[in-house]
Amino acid sequence: MLRYVYADELHKYPKLADGMFRDRADQFKTRLGWDVNVNEKGEERDEYDDLNPLYVIWEEPDGSHGGSMRILPTIGPVMVNDVFGHLTGGSPICSPLIWEVTRFCLSRRASTHTAGAIMLSGGEVMEGFGLTHIAGVFDARMIRIYRLIGSSPIILGSEGEGRDQISVGLWPYSAEDCNRVAERAGVSRDLSRLWFRTAFGSTARHRFALSA
Repeated sequence: MLRYVYADELHKYPKLADGMFRDRADQFKTRLGWDVNVNEKGEERDEYDDLNPLYVIWEEPDGSHGGSMRILPTIGPVMVNDVFGHLTGGSPICSPLIWEVTRFCLSRRASTHTAGAIMLSGGEVMEGFGLTHIAGVFDARMIRIYRLIGSSPIILGSEGEGRDQISVGLWPYSAEDCNRVAERAGVSRDLSRLWFRTAFGSTARHRFALSA
């Protein structure tokens, strides 16, 4: 199932939290060789984890972490502006209707449908909170994965070549994309919406301060 958990609530899910940060270290440091910090506990964390982001976490039947991603509103500090702003033509992405997704991570034990289920949560977030777009930074290997899942971004800018290419992109809200991703992920929209409502209520209230 999908869980939507703010950083200050992670203590309620210690097994999921531990697995998420350790799997991030395994994916980004060990497998991809990124220049990221791994602490003495074997966890990959950065300064954006200190901003009380919203995490979307796929929980496996045994309660372990299957995959996850991190969400922050673009009116505050976000990687697309702070680190990769030069890829957007010098114009920051800054809107209460655009949130950033980063640290898309899959456990080595993740099922084939986990990536699609996590991507589906991005559509639920856009639909539930009335967003127009999701912004994200991704490497070259993800472009094929997004295409297979059924939701590809509009690429704003890229740097690097081949496997080392890094891009910034926007996903516009699309009900058609949500339904296609749900079908390929093997998750019904009714169930996906139930997971979202369980986290945020029928009125879908988030906890981000979105005043500019």
